[in-house]
Amino acid sequence: MTESLFTATVPVFKVDGQVHGELARDLLRLEIAEDSSGLKTCAARFIAQGPIPGGEDQGLLYLDGKVLDFGKGFEVSIGPASNDRTVFTGSVSAIEACFREEGEPQVLVLAEDRLMDLRMTRRMKTYEEQSDADIARAIAAEHGIPVEAQAQGPTYDRVQQWNQSDLAFLRERARLIRAEVWIADGTLHFKTRDQRTGTELTLVRGNRLLSLDARADLAHQRTKVKVSGYDAAARDTIDEEATGDAIQAEIAGGRTGPEILAQAFGERVSYRVREAPLKSAEATDWARAELLRRARGFVQVRGVTDGAADLIVGSRLCLERVGNPFEGGGYYVTQVCHTYDLTEGFRTRFAAERPTVGNAVARP
Repeated sequence: MTESLFTATVPVFKVDGQVHGELARDLLRLEIAEDSSGLKTCAARFIAQGPIPGGEDQGLLYLDGKVLDFGKGFEVSIGPASNDRTVFTGSVSAIEACFREEGEPQVLVLAEDRLMDLRMTRRMKTYEEQSDADIARAIAAEHGIPVEAQAQGPTYDRVQQWNQSDLAFLRERARLIRAEVWIADGTLHFKTRDQRTGTELTLVRGNRLLSLDARADLAHQRTKVKVSGYDAAARDTIDEEATGDAIQAEIAGGRTGPEILAQAFGERVSYRVREAPLKSAEATDWARAELLRRARGFVQVRGVTDGAADLIVGSRLCLERVGNPFEGGGYYVTQVCHTYDLTEGFRTRFAAERPTVGNAVARP
């Protein structure tokens, strides 16, 4: 069996579930971006001058609301016909007309995924005797969205949402315990990293990996994180800490940032002071989450591939031919941006991180 030397990667657009081939024909540039805090966005730029459907006259396209209009469903898939992937599903939120003396008119369409509903809803609300996962379930119920919430954390006596959007508030709750927020297949997910499943890819420099910048940086590493407060009910101080051992469960081989920091510069302690815990359990979970945030980001990479629709936030990467400190697996993708234009074709830009240098692999 022979393989095709060339495969088509022109995006396919659906508006309200209907394929519109003219959008692919007139596409100038497509950009779809997502990170671990949630809310996937799409920006698509089209030539807006051409034959009017049903006639031979030339005129402006896509500004009459017949194809593109506010609130319409907007879906993009890309890849070879036998292996295409849907890389965006959302709704049109903005339409921009661009006119320049030196070129044809253009239309820029902006769309956001279902988390736009949470972004545009602000409220004042009090949650009592609920965990952060419970709060995520309650917010999803308010919007009629199915939810999967898997994030261990303390149960709070009272949490208040003060004139915040539901998305901002949910992101804040996620930050406290290092959970992530995203929409997939119409379901709201609120999960810690160990509960998030993703694709596994191997990228080789000089093959699919077109460019890469990799850095291991001790600037934000700490050997210990402390969280303090006061428990009014117990009439006692709260003083909890997390050490570099917290990251050990996530690695298999290599040297961690806290470990190298201690060897190179000695103990460096961080105090988390933005929030005041009211129970020891809160302080314990917050300290561990902050230590994990720092340790996971010890090695940071940014790269460009030849177009990988399977690459998503949450993907696990193995990098090859990138030098001993950065070689191997254990990378977790935190940002993805799929682009398509008439010059480069399909490209995928990504950011990923891992907690170790040296040849490491992720634990199953």
